[in-house]
Amino acid sequence: MKTLAVVSRKGGAGKTTVAVNLTLAARAMGVKAVLADADPQRSASEVLKGREDGASLVFETSAAKLFALMEASRRSGAELLVIDTPATPEQDVAEAVKIADLSIAVARPTYLDLAAAVRSVAIVQRLGRDGVIVLNQCAPARRRVEPPQVVKACEALRFASLPVAAVALRNRVVYQTAFAQMRSVLELDGAEAASAEVRALFAEVWRRLRGEAGAPVRSANDDLGEVGAHLGAARMAAGPGLTLAPIA
Repeated sequence: MKTLAVVSRKGGAGKTTVAVNLTLAARAMGVKAVLADADPQRSASEVLKGREDGASLVFETSAAKLFALMEASRRSGAELLVIDTPATPEQDVAEAVKIADLSIAVARPTYLDLAAAVRSVAIVQRLGRDGVIVLNQCAPARRRVEPPQVVKACEALRFASLPVAAVALRNRVVYQTAFAQMRSVLELDGAEAASAEVRALFAEVWRRLRGEAGAPVRSANDDLGEVGAHLGAARMAAGPGLTLAPIA
């Protein structure tokens, strides 16, 4: 079984949106996935508990009980445990990162969110764990060209020691529409673009969890991947660090 921690040290970044949609994307793709709602706000539980499969899908828990829940999930035959972590305290976030095979640091392409992402990265680094940064609520690319705000966000993260995922989630009302119906965007009619990006993100995350390099998923976010590749080269040249470059 693999364990995925979804982390943000700042509210409003879309941590629960990512956690819920990745869990349901996993199930849609035949992976036996469950979600641990370790956030005291219980947003993930609010979305999922009313579903027919809610009792076997989402489990309310706390940082202190995560290891026991992970072992119980493993014994029950789960293939993936997704943890929706609290934003604070740092110790509780660290408990989730500690047991996770991979941590996702979720951030919107704004200065305050990116600063919070760097704090998340610092926890992952300190514990010696694997992680990736996922940009959320990004403006859509136009003619396969990323908006300046997204490009600047990637530039600002160039010294973070975690890679930026090649797939970004876009700012789409359909994510909230789906939540209101206790669904993921994969289960909603007319949400093809959002569904495609969630599937692509899950495919990338699942490959990382399984240690598979593989060819990158081709999607509407290809330009973001190319930006990340160029920044990755710059990161190697500059060396590791956690300095957040300012966004003009």
